[in-house]
Amino acid sequence: MAVQIPLKITFLGTGTSQGVPLIGCTCVVCNSSNEQDKRLRSSIHIQSETTSIVIDSGPDFRQQMLRAQINRLDAIVFTHGHKDHTAGFDDIRAYNYIQQKDMEVYCDKHVEAVLKKDFDYVFADLKYPGVPKANLHRIDRNGFSIGDLHLLPIDLLHYKLPVYGFRVGDFTYITDANYISETEKEKIKGTKVLVLNALRKEPHISHFTLDEAVALAEEIGADQTYFTHISHQLGLHTDINQSLEPNISLAYDGLTINV
Repeated sequence: MAVQIPLKITFLGTGTSQGVPLIGCTCVVCNSSNEQDKRLRSSIHIQSETTSIVIDSGPDFRQQMLRAQINRLDAIVFTHGHKDHTAGFDDIRAYNYIQQKDMEVYCDKHVEAVLKKDFDYVFADLKYPGVPKANLHRIDRNGFSIGDLHLLPIDLLHYKLPVYGFRVGDFTYITDANYISETEKEKIKGTKVLVLNALRKEPHISHFTLDEAVALAEEIGADQTYFTHISHQLGLHTDINQSLEPNISLAYDGLTINV
């Protein structure tokens, strides 16, 4: 049995694609003074003793790195190519400069195409001085390692779009999904900490609802489950948390856990 290395997980953002509060919205959640109701776009930082990675670099990437004081980053791993998960990619330039090396980037062919389209200058033959530098790696569906971290990809569907979740030791992260096959569920079972997207209470075409996320959490049976990718439509953080079982709770920006 593989030795489980200690992990520190930081929720950099727990919001949906527009964040919370939404521009121009006057609902009770968007007007809340509770900092746990203020959500940047979804992303997490995984830190072991020797390795530092981020899953997804959305539009708030720069702000998230500054807020969490992440001064070293070994790699970015992408779940999928939607803008709320890729739009901050340009800001890897700071790490290029500080670390004096290219950023290691792990993605599938769909995300690679998005990055090369949206950030064509990064991959141009003739590069403008100071543009980001990245080494692209294709995700190995059988698993891959970054430093002392081993990541096991989990195949999911975000409506009809194939996306990845990831298991790292006793921690599993799933965002932007509304379907997981029985085969892929087997990869998750036994995980101690599970993160799932739970967009809102009402049905959605491409995300788990709160009830669907609760049912999946109960099926997997992790010691603790956290919900992320949360919309203002779900409700106030405090109210929703009080309605959940003790081993299931809403994550919030800045939450740090040890696994």
